[in-house]
Amino acid sequence: MSEPVIHTTDVAIIGAGPTGLFAIFECGMLKMRCHVIDPLDMVGGQLSALYPEKPIYDIPGLPAIQAGDLVANLERQAAAFDPVYHLGERVEKLTPLDGGRFLLETSRGTRIDARAVIVAAGAGAFGPNRPPLDGIQQFEGESVFYMVSRREAFRDKRIVIAGGGDSAVDWALSLHELAAKIYVVHRRPKFRAAPESAERLKALSEDGTGKLELVVPYQLESLEGEGATLAAVNVKTLDGDIRRLEADVLLPFYGLATDLGPIADWGLNLDMHHITVETGTMATNIPGIFAIGDVATYDHKLKLILCGFSDAALAAHAIRPLVYPDEALHFEYSTSLGVPHA
Repeated sequence: MSEPVIHTTDVAIIGAGPTGLFAIFECGMLKMRCHVIDPLDMVGGQLSALYPEKPIYDIPGLPAIQAGDLVANLERQAAAFDPVYHLGERVEKLTPLDGGRFLLETSRGTRIDARAVIVAAGAGAFGPNRPPLDGIQQFEGESVFYMVSRREAFRDKRIVIAGGGDSAVDWALSLHELAAKIYVVHRRPKFRAAPESAERLKALSEDGTGKLELVVPYQLESLEGEGATLAAVNVKTLDGDIRRLEADVLLPFYGLATDLGPIADWGLNLDMHHITVETGTMATNIPGIFAIGDVATYDHKLKLILCGFSDAALAAHAIRPLVYPDEALHFEYSTSLGVPHA
């Protein structure tokens, strides 16, 4: 049996949110290669998962930008340095190696040998709260989605949206104009969303077109389909009455589970589920491991995206001597140095 493939890189970045994406760029400007691991199946972290169409007003030079557009810009900016993404994977194990390197192993068996590690995990590793349905994973990525990254992908689809919070209601309202049919499944008649949104949802369900239907009080029971293609979603009442909803897509919105996961067991100094770092370098108590963005804590910390960007630059400059111990850095601004492929 052949040995498992081990990817070798300069820096392993845990987290593909905005701070992690900008860290790719900062490392790339210093000629360091990056592999990036994130438990979500897309880049952007919470910006992509929770509010891709939400406007952000505190990015320097941009009076307003949608969260999804900011992520797209950051991804495009990082692309100049050819990062390798391992999405839909969580780092389960980190082992120190000789020479100050680290071996990271993910939930899918991916192995990465890196000289330095940047933890850019935001509020911690987070992933969807999956409904307890047999075989749901076979549909994920094609017929079952836990977030919406591109509305147009759902045009003319029969969609089952499950959940009673803001995400379920907001996406039902947003996708209503595109979808062929929307079923909103909730275990009780009252929704936990903003009152105005809940009223709009109710009004659409009563407009006489039948395009949006509230399926209450029901909960998910099982899925039907072949391969990764969904055919129907079966729901049931608390009394056990079953109803079959023909559907192309299931969007279960039961929130995201957030925690540091295995990172909490690596021996890092923690303060209320955040990683304590040294200001100026973003170094943790373990040489070679750095933390940036919301997961990092230090005196007078501000949880702002722009501060995470600064953290990324500081960490990259602190890591460079580890990757190039015999080379002096003659730092140049991007305006004079330029960016490859830009």
